[in-house]
Amino acid sequence: MDNIICIAGPTASGKTALAVRLAQELDGEVISCDSMQVYRKMNIGTAKPSMAERQGIVHHMMDVADPDEPMSVGKFTDMAAPILEDVLSRGKTAILAGGTGLYMDALIRGNDFAPVPATGCRERLQARAEAEGAAVLLEELRQVDPEAAGRLHVADEKRIIRALEVYLETGKTITAHNLETKQIPDRYDPCWIGLSYPDRAELYARIDLRVDLMLQEGLMTEIRSLLDAGLSPGATSLQAIGYKEFLPVVLEGRPLEEAVEEVKRSSRRYAKRQLTWFRRNDKIRWIPRNKNQGNEEVFQLARGLIPFFDEQR
Repeated sequence: MDNIICIAGPTASGKTALAVRLAQELDGEVISCDSMQVYRKMNIGTAKPSMAERQGIVHHMMDVADPDEPMSVGKFTDMAAPILEDVLSRGKTAILAGGTGLYMDALIRGNDFAPVPATGCRERLQARAEAEGAAVLLEELRQVDPEAAGRLHVADEKRIIRALEVYLETGKTITAHNLETKQIPDRYDPCWIGLSYPDRAELYARIDLRVDLMLQEGLMTEIRSLLDAGLSPGATSLQAIGYKEFLPVVLEGRPLEEAVEEVKRSSRRYAKRQLTWFRRNDKIRWIPRNKNQGNEEVFQLARGLIPFFDEQR
């Protein structure tokens, strides 16, 4: 087993606190696997840990892209893989933590991704989606890759465009590409730990509290600052939960209370999707959390799940 610990789980489940505590004990460094914490100047709405919360532990893959830069799983792994190798080469423990399961899985697999050449194909597909509607593109995808089309909803415009782009640029469907990728053994063999709340109401209460705290910490000011700096409201980074719902408040005068409730609902649905993703991984050993547990108790439970814990101390 490699000196890698993957901490998975839904939003607001305590992944950051556990990652920092383990890093302190195991001479570790944290690699964030969060698709939004990569962006500079987007701190509050992404729940990016403050310097105080990091407690002197090195955190990688935060603040590595400007808000107007597109980020993909392929780009993420291109940037994060050398960092992971460097951490391990220095004899340290690499602790991967974050709620973007696709990014974490990809980094552990170490697989290549279908290329995204800068030919303008994506832009043409996006223009068509705006002019003709995503349903037209979804039907075209169904003709060449019915399996991929069957997995996608017409509202998932981004993935519809991506699947068509891969086919048009490579001549190979994204389904075929993914099947080939799955045949390749994982590059790394980490210890997987999952944090969950069996009582869903407790998790939802934590999510609601987090949203309220974000507003108290100045989330609306952060959003206005991004827009004032020239970031387009249509930027991919601003389509994240916790940002897109508040854009109409800033730009159109929508009632703040309505947006707050929408963020909370969207965050709960996102937590469900995260759990669904991570539960497909039978290597994850889950720690059931409850509202009476402190961070130290969670750490002690995690410690017992790490085979190399005492060797690394």
